[in-house]
Amino acid sequence: MTLLRVAGISVEEEGTTILDNISFSQAKGRKIALAGETGSGKSTLMQTIAGFVQPSAGAVYLNDKKVRGPHDRLVPGHADIAYLSQEFELPQFLRVEQVLQYSNKLTSEEAKQLYDVCRISHLAKRRTNQASGGERQRIALARLLSTWPDLLLLDEPFSNLDMAHKKVLKSVIHDISQEFGITCILISHDPLDTLSWADEIMVLQQGKLIQLSSPEQLYKEPVNEYAASLFGKYNLVPAAAANSLFKIAFPESKQLLLRPESIKLVAKSSVPATISGIHYFGSYYELEVQTAEILLLLRTESAEYQVGDTVYLELDEKAVWWV
Repeated sequence: MTLLRVAGISVEEEGTTILDNISFSQAKGRKIALAGETGSGKSTLMQTIAGFVQPSAGAVYLNDKKVRGPHDRLVPGHADIAYLSQEFELPQFLRVEQVLQYSNKLTSEEAKQLYDVCRISHLAKRRTNQASGGERQRIALARLLSTWPDLLLLDEPFSNLDMAHKKVLKSVIHDISQEFGITCILISHDPLDTLSWADEIMVLQQGKLIQLSSPEQLYKEPVNEYAASLFGKYNLVPAAAANSLFKIAFPESKQLLLRPESIKLVAKSSVPATISGIHYFGSYYELEVQTAEILLLLRTESAEYQVGDTVYLELDEKAVWWV
């Protein structure tokens, strides 16, 4: 069942196109993440969906009803869409339980469920100004959820969080979907945060929707180098070099895109290389290796290599992708 439908949304501000003919739909319960560099239009798209930005063209529909923008409503926003911005606000000097009581009339059972899911039960008697930044964010999130929205929009929820609070918030967002059945759209400045969470990821580039696919497909088969760059390191090998190294017929108009894990170290092959750099990342090492044609980046769990060693490479042909 389609919950959200975005139909041909464009937004222009002072003659500049911020969003250019964006269309997609979201089924109830599906989790969508928005990815793109700063200025690609992610936050504007989310605010347009929420009803806070007026589209220049197109429309947003929730449950087949048009979401009206600020030009059409005295108070911007939509009752069934909750939007948590990066600059959320909380009443000062109130106890957390008072914040939720004033937000909506909740039964004690509903309030307990919200406290538990948002991991703020231990804060109920504490005043908001005594909570940490991560705790305040979860309090603000609980206040939004107290209206039981159909759609939850989260704009950069992981920014400015340390690893501990980030881990907690990821669990909270997961449980919101599982326990409340609330459909979510999320933006993260680090798209790697979204690979394990999202059902689908949308990539925006200069206000255009350039790819909408599963996390796995997006990582392995990005539509262009820009999309690839958002989801980790990669090697971009010109067709001539790829053909010379790996002896596979490649289209001359394309470049071979290889993730570091797509290149294997083997005992012997027709592709020798010299290690020029080694970088330790905890669970693996990154090796920079110089072939006769090009410098490549690959990964290994082995600590046996040293700069200057000769190694032999083999391509995982299942991971071949062209851009």
